Amino acid sequence: MSEVRRRRSPLLRIAGITVIALAAVTVVAMRFANAAATTVTVQAEAFSAMSGAQVEQTVDAGGGQAVGYLSNGDWLRYDGVELGGAGAVTVSARVASAVGGGTVELRTGALTGPVLAQLTISATGGWQAWTTLSGTAELPAGPQTLFAVMRSQGGGDFVNINWFSVSSGTATEPAGWVKLDPAKWNAQLAAFNALPMDPAPAGAVRVPEFNATCTYSHSLKDDPIVFPNLPGASHMHSFLGNRSTSASSTADTLLANAGTSCAPAPDLSAYWVPTLYERGVAVEPKGVVVYYGSRLTDSSKTVPFPQGFRMIAGDAKLQQPTPAGSVNQFYCAGPGGEAGRSADGNWPRCAPGATLMFQLVFQDCWDGTHLDSPDHKSHVAYSYTGTCGGAFPVAIPSISFVLAYPTSGSADGFTLSSGMASSFHGDSFLAWENTAQAKRVKNCVVQKAKCNTAGGF
Repeated sequence: MSEVRRRRSPLLRIAGITVIALAAVTVVAMRFANAAATTVTVQAEAFSAMSGAQVEQTVDAGGGQAVGYLSNGDWLRYDGVELGGAGAVTVSARVASAVGGGTVELRTGALTGPVLAQLTISATGGWQAWTTLSGTAELPAGPQTLFAVMRSQGGGDFVNINWFSVSSGTATEPAGWVKLDPAKWNAQLAAFNALPMDPAPAGAVRVPEFNATCTYSHSLKDDPIVFPNLPGASHMHSFLGNRSTSASSTADTLLANAGTSCAPAPDLSAYWVPTLYERGVAVEPKGVVVYYGSRLTDSSKTVPFPQGFRMIAGDAKLQQPTPAGSVNQFYCAGPGGEAGRSADGNWPRCAPGATLMFQLVFQDCWDGTHLDSPDHKSHVAYSYTGTCGGAFPVAIPSISFVLAYPTSGSADGFTLSSGMASSFHGDSFLAWENTAQAKRVKNCVVQKAKCNTAGGF
């Protein structure tokens, strides 16, 4: 496949036969035996129906055919899938992407059915640079109709898929998955459930939300989520919140160090983003609001974060132009707004009275089992349908960073320590005092009432 992505006509040419898009393809049944360490691989092109996909040959020896040109909303359907007995499995996919920035959801029964697994797509180096992603899932019993659904906030193609595989009966979980302590989590949940709700006043704004207001704390080339115990292994980060955050930070060390650049004081969490540079000089955020809310249709089932919960939003490896109108871009807020673009078109230039801003939204559905995952995203998912379910049944607060930078910019534009504007990302390492977080989740999110930084109405 060419590095230039062009949608072709709905007619695909495969082995000299014209196939109409969405036409049925021979069903390939997948059977997963209950024996130990059984792995079954299914070729992505063996779909029964699809929308938006094209079948092409891979360039590597033995790769065979792949399904490509997949963008947001495209899907693949596989009928008559025999999953065998219910239980835990490892789901993998061989994928390639020049841009990243999306996810592949495996759903059962329907396009909007329960999520079996979700694989986060990062840039792999090209449309033929293949890599294998893995995640865990709980299989339902009996024959299933499976859908692979593409989700992306961008408008273009973001992934090619060579094959899927499911491994059952594995004795241990893949490296990088961090399980929570069930006893501690059950105790935290019990205390949350037993906590009385403070009724919101009659005039309360019915928006499920509370916040932490933060200032810049310090900078380090550390990342305790991606590169734990490896000081200097990352690009430069601008840290907010817990002032002790470093490569060696753990949930225990964060909770033991009460110094924070955020209010309220019981929020000892660590938050960080790549450092922004203007003409080689660091520009640190002058103010950040970390919103905790809900984007679900029903926010009443939301629970607090367990201690030590970690996740990342955005993609540090994504390096592509971000002109005006792109999703997840820097913008200008205030009088005059955006006055123009940088010479390369990737950055806004703000009017003298306006401020450079960025908003980053994190995932809001959780698998209920893991504090972290190998890519720091596969244990969580976005609620695209307004509900949490399937492999991600637990509703957690939707975290959103809103960052303000004290600059208007220029025609020269900016750079990030991670590269282009498209590489902006953020990390959250949660360490709230339990009761303080529980009260805010119950009073503000569950009750659907807008709260201030102090947790009041």
